[in-house]
Amino acid sequence: MNEPRSRLTSETLIAGGGLLLATGLAWWWLAAGGGMGDMSMAGMTMDMPGMEMEPAPWTPAYAISVFLMWAIMMVAMMLPSALPMILLYARVAGQREAAGALPPTFVFVGAYVAVWVAFSAIAAGAQWALTSIGMVNDAMRFGDRLPGGLLLIAAGLYQLTPLKRVCLSHCRSPFEFLTLHWRAGYRGALGMGLHHGAYCVGCCWFVMALLFVGGVMNLAWVAAIAAFVLAEKVLPVGPRVSQVAGVVAILAGGLFVASAVGG
Repeated sequence: MNEPRSRLTSETLIAGGGLLLATGLAWWWLAAGGGMGDMSMAGMTMDMPGMEMEPAPWTPAYAISVFLMWAIMMVAMMLPSALPMILLYARVAGQREAAGALPPTFVFVGAYVAVWVAFSAIAAGAQWALTSIGMVNDAMRFGDRLPGGLLLIAAGLYQLTPLKRVCLSHCRSPFEFLTLHWRAGYRGALGMGLHHGAYCVGCCWFVMALLFVGGVMNLAWVAAIAAFVLAEKVLPVGPRVSQVAGVVAILAGGLFVASAVGG
């Protein structure tokens, strides 16, 4: 691979700066309540002794708010772990692609984010379904320990499967991905972004489902899951972190189930 030209350095810096800005704004939005402050307060009130509230009705406006919450939350949680792949793509695209009004990196990132936006629509639909049958409360988490424990066990088992290992290996190997799957032009950037996003969802979808255990709008829980995803994708010991987390999730889930059954 040839040495990068000067405009490549600028393109990479712009891509990195834009991603950091987008991530920072997404986390700021979540920390500010994410437009879901009324729902969060409803969940807090429901937990108070002697206070009961009806679940918030799933009007179109409410459903859109939940979807946007999930979409922005996915941006906040997933862009940091995708940064190595995106910066490497920007570097290679700067070498191989002709200069244009729209850098291919924007298309690549847009396609990657679009996959997680599609996942967000599924997650919002799952939240609606679980809320409608009374499994998820207004605090946006499971109302009792049994379903939470079963989900923890399932997520832990998935961490130990070959499919998880394949998806994680893909996400941890940006140079190999670009070497094997490089396609030129905007169409190539679109396809590669969708391809990488699909592997990323395959790696993390079960972990994201655990948001229903700790609370979808529990900022500390969201940050903990985001930190775990970053660790398993970026740290040298990431695969071991992933496997250990799987075992811990299985054990924690077992305790949840035992507590629910015994109580």
